[in-house]
Amino acid sequence: MDVGGGAVAGDGASSTSSAVSQWTFTLSQRYQHLLDKSTPHILYRWIFFATIAFIFAIRVFMVQGFYIITYALGIYIIQLLIAFLSPQVDPEVDGPTLPTRGSDEFRPFVRRLPEFKFWYSLSKAVCIAFVLTFFSAFDVPVFWPILLFYWLVLFISTMKRQIMHMVKYKYVPFTFGKQRYGKKAPSTDERSVSKP
Repeated sequence: MDVGGGAVAGDGASSTSSAVSQWTFTLSQRYQHLLDKSTPHILYRWIFFATIAFIFAIRVFMVQGFYIITYALGIYIIQLLIAFLSPQVDPEVDGPTLPTRGSDEFRPFVRRLPEFKFWYSLSKAVCIAFVLTFFSAFDVPVFWPILLFYWLVLFISTMKRQIMHMVKYKYVPFTFGKQRYGKKAPSTDERSVSKP
């Protein structure tokens, strides 16, 4: 008789864990669906990021603490920015794969960290940092101007190295301002000349 009672208790525990796993699976599917729907809306995604970053900045300013969390977030942002600005295949390591002359084969710039993953990683990092500001264990007393100065020095030296890398291997990681190739609409002068 004890065996049957134990089996019933075991069935209850397994059904509870099954319900929890089904609930987490459904929740992760909805979350992924929301991410997939946000992919083409670049401007709205970056507005969302700016909003949560602003809320985080207000939280740190109002509490007057959590500077270590902010500093760690800043270091992580630098790391993501470097990956965002770097080509997927590094010319220093793998040889010059980027075209350097007009006669070279055209290859589009492919980032090591795509824009969506860059945004997603930044957004997650800011949300995690925001949550950490509610735990006093992470509020380590520190003289924040030193952290800010050290972060600025690190940012400037890292960006200088990245810009020198871009100049050396002649690539631009941005698409705005680049010449676009393809069919363009004829101007009004060309249309009037072509008509008999």
